[in-house]
Amino acid sequence: MKIGTREFDCKNKTYVMGILNVTPDSFSDGGKWNRIDAALKHTQQMIREGADVIDVGGESTRPGYQMVAQEEEIARTVPVIEQIKKNFDIPVSIDTYKSRVAEEAVRAGADLVNDIWGLKYDPALADVIAHAGIPCCLMHNRRNIEEHPYQNFIEDLLSDLRESVAIAKKAGILKEQIILDPGVGFAKTYENNLEAIRCLDQLGGLGYPVLLGTSRKSVIGLTLDLPVTERLEGTLVTTVAAVLGHCAFVRVHDVKENVRAIKMAQALFAHAG
Repeated sequence: MKIGTREFDCKNKTYVMGILNVTPDSFSDGGKWNRIDAALKHTQQMIREGADVIDVGGESTRPGYQMVAQEEEIARTVPVIEQIKKNFDIPVSIDTYKSRVAEEAVRAGADLVNDIWGLKYDPALADVIAHAGIPCCLMHNRRNIEEHPYQNFIEDLLSDLRESVAIAKKAGILKEQIILDPGVGFAKTYENNLEAIRCLDQLGGLGYPVLLGTSRKSVIGLTLDLPVTERLEGTLVTTVAAVLGHCAFVRVHDVKENVRAIKMAQALFAHAG
């Protein structure tokens, strides 16, 4: 898969997507990087630590988050993307589910669209991605699992993601430009989240690279009974699970530690399975 100017060997390696939240209210690092100078400094640090992609987000998606107007999200993200592309040679992802934000981000230099709604929120987003000719990451999500409960969680997860893929293909997004994400922490119970991490190989069976995003999330906090600031070790275990599950990407806050965990896991398990 090509993201920006870089080729990614999605079948044999696990790459690190470093999280850059340019928001005042992200669940674990809100307000730290929402000035351009701080965002660039953190980007430089993540690149130095081994990040392969920088994922820029302008709206927090923590539980109970408030939606941000598209204009505000554009104002937060576009200047940062422009400066990252100007100062660093690294692919940049825009974390948004809104077509106009994606359009402006792509114009600013974004190389990938990371959509937490799997193209099911904004009908125009798939066309924006297809027109730009760039890859996308389609995450599993549901609006209301109380009203629409899972009948068989894994089967429903795979079915929902197939629907996202169908939307992408209908718009003209190429098969080789699609990444799938099981959506840990979104529209799932604690048990669902654990099961989603366990089923990575099944998800990969759909024929697309898989991204796992578990960094500092509640499934780790609930398992270990730890606050968001103390969830690194739990995150690293899920990253090793991503390597064993043949994931192409992990999306993380703590780049250095996750890069090291991947390197060690790949050395141990390169020929397993």
